[in-house]
Amino acid sequence: MNIALVTETFPPEINGVAMTLAHLVEGLARRGHRVTVIRPRQNSRDLPRSDGLYEELLCPSVPIPGYSFLRAGLPVRGRLLKSWRSDRPDLVHIATEGPLGYAALSAADKLGLPLTSSFHTNFHSYSKHYGFAFLTRPALAYLRHFHNRTRITLSPTAELNAELTRDGFHGMRLLSRGVNTEVFTPAVRDDALRRSWGAGSEDLVVVHVSRLAAEKNYPALFEAFARIRASQPSARFVVVGDGPLRKKLIRAYPWIRFTGFLSRADLARHYASGDAFLYASLTETFGNVVTEAMASGLPVLAFDYAAPARYIRNLENGLTVPFGNLTAWHHAADTLAANPSLRRRIGEAARRTAEGISWNHVIDGFERDLHEVAGLTVPNAVPAAIVAS
Repeated sequence: MNIALVTETFPPEINGVAMTLAHLVEGLARRGHRVTVIRPRQNSRDLPRSDGLYEELLCPSVPIPGYSFLRAGLPVRGRLLKSWRSDRPDLVHIATEGPLGYAALSAADKLGLPLTSSFHTNFHSYSKHYGFAFLTRPALAYLRHFHNRTRITLSPTAELNAELTRDGFHGMRLLSRGVNTEVFTPAVRDDALRRSWGAGSEDLVVVHVSRLAAEKNYPALFEAFARIRASQPSARFVVVGDGPLRKKLIRAYPWIRFTGFLSRADLARHYASGDAFLYASLTETFGNVVTEAMASGLPVLAFDYAAPARYIRNLENGLTVPFGNLTAWHHAADTLAANPSLRRRIGEAARRTAEGISWNHVIDGFERDLHEVAGLTVPNAVPAAIVAS
């Protein structure tokens, strides 16, 4: 197929959606599909990919208010019409619902191109975290209008598909997530890195990886660590990521190590050098960091929905508590912190679970759905050995 994939976020940006899309694009390209990624230009030094695996069309962009490190693409409908008239794709897949995504929706409609979309972020649920709860219903209405103009919409969990279907979204399909167990592995644990955090070999290190933003439920996370620190003064807390709350959190919690964004290799070392992973967010569509932490051999504590609901069996390969139950959350955090043998047993089981979460299987399903919408015959399966893990 000749596929145009339109997204407001993609590497070199670092976030779960960008990395998910990169895996999908690279997987499709390695299976022989021609993929063109249409995305915002991040800065003056940002150039299209040049190694030939897939193509990139970079569009003008502006910073997103409150997220200066993220940029939104401008509505370049005319440019897309010109590009797609001269080189007509078999299908357009839109991954984000911003100005660039809407321009692609309009241009593809104009040209009669088959359209698919994916739902990566619960933007409508963020409103209340920023003092705009009254915008929740209008935001949901916009997202519904957007996605219902495409043939199918892919989301990462069956639960989210059911929720969106109840909210009036049509054509929901499942597009789960894989994890790269060669990158995220206990083998890259780094004792020197732990020492740089002030942690001895027996000291507990709690790790958290996320965007530092209001919707991530940081009050619950930091209260849990405060309880741990009260009983284990030598415990350390390492927070990886960036976002609008970073400066405020650094001032409020000077004893916590805030690393900012990290390269994938450094991120893997930080996961593997910890002893437990706490994740308090209540607004995820999936939560890639959960499976990355599991692959790194960490016991994960999270609320029982999205990726944790799908992959964690409580007290076997992780810990989950009922959605939004803070009493249970704090009790589980205390339990995990106080039991080194429990952490080791659960971390080993988490790694075994992650080894069975393959990107190959995810890309298989994505490829089938795109072929169906494009009206093309599905080719024979590609041997797994030549598909990116």
